[in-house]
Amino acid sequence: MSELDDALLAAHAIRDNSTLVRMYRQAGEAVLETNEVQGCFYLTQAYVFALEAGMDVAEDLRAVLSERGREA
Repeated sequence: MSELDDALLAAHAIRDNSTLVRMYRQAGEAVLETNEVQGCFYLTQAYVFALEAGMDVAEDLRAVLSERGREA
């Protein structure tokens, strides 16, 4: 597994939503231009955790996903 996978699993284990949002967002932004499907997957995960935590960043993530056609 990659370092990212290990770090995500650790954050999931302790239910650290703010870290999950930050990590999934970083991962999504890092690959979005080269692999839109993978990037949007990570950004969707960030969005879901941001919604669950009531974080303001959820609106920013929603806007990016919407721009990419990921919201119907």
